[in-house]
Amino acid sequence: MTQTKPGRSMTSEKNATGSSAKITPEMKNSEFHRFFVDELKDIYWAEQHLAKALPKMQKASSSKDLAAAFEKHTKETEMHATTLEKVFELLEEKAAAKKCDAMKGLLEEADTIISDTESESFTRDAGLILAAQKVEHYEIATYGTLCAFARQMGHSEAAKLLQQTLDNEKNTDATLTKIAESFVNEEAVAE
Repeated sequence: MTQTKPGRSMTSEKNATGSSAKITPEMKNSEFHRFFVDELKDIYWAEQHLAKALPKMQKASSSKDLAAAFEKHTKETEMHATTLEKVFELLEEKAAAKKCDAMKGLLEEADTIISDTESESFTRDAGLILAAQKVEHYEIATYGTLCAFARQMGHSEAAKLLQQTLDNEKNTDATLTKIAESFVNEEAVAE
């Protein structure tokens, strides 16, 4: 049986209007709220740096479909950062970035793939898709958890914004899979 702290129920309470919870001083000072905001800062940094890295991945792509997907996702990633700024505002927090070591490592891996593969090759494109999907899966895990945190704390408007970004990340991952499976992987094997 799951244990709860004294005075707490297993179900979350919603305010009378069903809208986002009011940010109280107690909430802002809670360890969980601080942790949530810290993770928002982490993904904010990640989105900002990914937006700078995607054009390089686009330029390194030989497939027009893959280059177009990277171009589209660059614009979406810039919008994700803007969306996070709205989430910070809803939480009455300053939008600030904290270095995301995970994203830093994933982007370094993408750079290594570019330098270790032949230009204009499908092997490079397959590697770029691999690198991009690693990024997408990291973002999907992060946004999924942040949505759950926001909902649990009663931040319904923030949760909606985070869910929109999560849905976008899933769509990008599906697009990359489609490109890989429709021709890139087959062409890479044939090289």
